[in-house]
Amino acid sequence: MNGNTAKKIEVQAENNARKNEQYADPKKWHKQDTTWALSLFGTAIGAGVLFLPINAGSGGLLSLLLITLLAYPVMYYSHRALAKMIYASNSADEGITGTIREYFGDKASIIFNIVYFGSIYTIVLMYSVALTNTASSFIVHQLHMPEPPRAILSLVLVLGLIAILNFGQDITVKVMSMLVYPFIASLLFIAISLIPQWNTSMLSFSAVSTASTGTGYFGTILMILPIIVFSFNHSPMISSFVVKQRATYGIEATDAKCAQIQKVCYIMTFVVVMFFVWSSALSLTPDDLKMAKEQNLSILSYLANELNSPVITIAAPIIAFVAITKSFLGHYIGAFEVMRDMIINFGKSRGKVIEEKTIKTIVLTFVVLSCWFVAYTNPSILGLIDSLSGPLVAAILCLLPMYAIQKVPVLAKYKGKMSNVFVIIVGVLTVLASIKSLF
Repeated sequence: MNGNTAKKIEVQAENNARKNEQYADPKKWHKQDTTWALSLFGTAIGAGVLFLPINAGSGGLLSLLLITLLAYPVMYYSHRALAKMIYASNSADEGITGTIREYFGDKASIIFNIVYFGSIYTIVLMYSVALTNTASSFIVHQLHMPEPPRAILSLVLVLGLIAILNFGQDITVKVMSMLVYPFIASLLFIAISLIPQWNTSMLSFSAVSTASTGTGYFGTILMILPIIVFSFNHSPMISSFVVKQRATYGIEATDAKCAQIQKVCYIMTFVVVMFFVWSSALSLTPDDLKMAKEQNLSILSYLANELNSPVITIAAPIIAFVAITKSFLGHYIGAFEVMRDMIINFGKSRGKVIEEKTIKTIVLTFVVLSCWFVAYTNPSILGLIDSLSGPLVAAILCLLPMYAIQKVPVLAKYKGKMSNVFVIIVGVLTVLASIKSLF
């Protein structure tokens, strides 16, 4: 070995040692781990959980037990799969779209953007319906006033929410982030308040268990999977989460550290949400939950209308309205950004530069008209989740990462795991549920 070679090896060793010193010890639990666990926890529990008890309980004890059995593994392994897909990406800081472009090219990223936009925008439409129904129910049942014309109410709500964002988006986002933990606390408060209302009507394998689906166990699984995938979805957070862990602990330790943080987060999420689901379901009967489904209301609005509890009657619809508003605004911001990028790229492909003002006008016109129309027509919220939102989220959260693991060489080390089979089955069955819902 000559002197130059020895010197190069020595310098390389020093660089590696210095690099390792820059990373935090992944074996220890750090303050930033707590911060991220709480951030994921807050993001994972959104307004979608307000509809989870309805599907969970309308099938009786069978669907409640199945949703309890499946909720944690579906949430954990699907989001772990998405995180694995992002680990090795050099474009993870650009979000999932950047990762797709890096792995599969520009055309694939365009297709992904369309699917991603569809998954977000169907949620915006769904919450437009939910907001209108929540407000209408509150006016009639809690304020004891005549029901307002649906066309006017839905238009006022949609215009009001979009106006809030257009005149103060930064402040709105800050307020939304501040409402995350009060919302979770309010769910726990409602769940505890419902304990005196518990009854045993749900604790039997009644005819409702299979009558609600018509096909027994398999039909019940198809009924609950879309709402599980939808309710716990927080895929937009995963890219920034992975990037931060990679920068903090190094790429070699990213997998184990992400798994550790996600496990803590999802255990907390599972406990809080399932306590709320069981408490809500035990306070009503399977027939009540089927009625809530038919009335197209969130569980909180239905509880407020049916239970003789002053606390529930006043607090529940207000909590529901604030939670759904927060989720509407959050998803609208995401949908606006994706649609804006799609319009800009469309213009570039034709050699044109579309002005920002024109883009904003196009997006706002589309959003107002589509949200108003859907809110007015009042389609089934759970039907939208089953046929559109759930399957589109499952395609991104379950099927896309599994395809990437099979096709991208750098992800080959994640092949052959049993959890992959589980995630694929969940994704396929959720998509099948959408096909079944059309017939």
